[in-house]
Amino acid sequence: MKIQKVWFITGASRGMGLDIVKAALDAGDKVIATVRKNPEQLAITLKRHKDLLVVVLDVTNTQQVQEGVQKAISHFGQIDVLVNNAGYGLLGSFEEASDNEIKKQYDTNVFGLLHVTRAVLPHMRSRKSGHIINISSLFGYKASVPGLGIYGSTKFAVEGISEGLALEVNPFGIHVTALAPGLFNTEFLSTDSYTVTENVLDAYASTVGQMRVAAGQLHGTLPGDPAKLAQVVIELANSEKPPLHLPVGKDSFASFREKITAMEAELNTWENIAASTDRQIATA
Repeated sequence: MKIQKVWFITGASRGMGLDIVKAALDAGDKVIATVRKNPEQLAITLKRHKDLLVVVLDVTNTQQVQEGVQKAISHFGQIDVLVNNAGYGLLGSFEEASDNEIKKQYDTNVFGLLHVTRAVLPHMRSRKSGHIINISSLFGYKASVPGLGIYGSTKFAVEGISEGLALEVNPFGIHVTALAPGLFNTEFLSTDSYTVTENVLDAYASTVGQMRVAAGQLHGTLPGDPAKLAQVVIELANSEKPPLHLPVGKDSFASFREKITAMEAELNTWENIAASTDRQIATA
């Protein structure tokens, strides 16, 4: 017999977040869907589903986060699955990006995720159960596209946060998964879903510049089906032994494996030198 779960999903207004909301509702679960604005629009899109609560929440606003979590618990009584999905991409080289642009990227993709997670954890701890699913990226394991290095670095942080968090909350019966989608046909590459650095340098025309051109051309042509990804998330949330890291999509799996192979080659090449640094301990 299936036990009805209560989901808390950030960044639910469109794209991957919206597909996960739909899949959870279709699975017979209850959902708290957070949006930064226009909650009524999402409610109408989802036909005012009886098991849906739409909450206005900007993950960078700690007061809104705390209020949103408490509203969710008051409404449905519990949170079983937290999906930290809210985020956006910054396209530009490290040299082109301003301090403010980088800070905004980290405020949403990293610190926003931490705000929501820390707000939900006391509740999950008290119930000694829960599953936190942090949406990472194939770029969070391997930097493979020029111009998305800063965005990718935030997803590298998500992978690391997930590992550290898993160690701490495992005694409380809480699971953690960093889910790393590949290139899915969502709104991610639409012009209002990512930000381009204001500063553009000609020196990067052949690298980052090519990506600026390609981003618009690739929108709507990417291989991954977000509805199928949402079904993977549903299955993941219902797993008794979920993985800590899960690449999703053939491209993401390939990226992970290429990184592992490259790292093994580097380790084998440098092992003797790198492992020669231990102190020599004199024996009696």
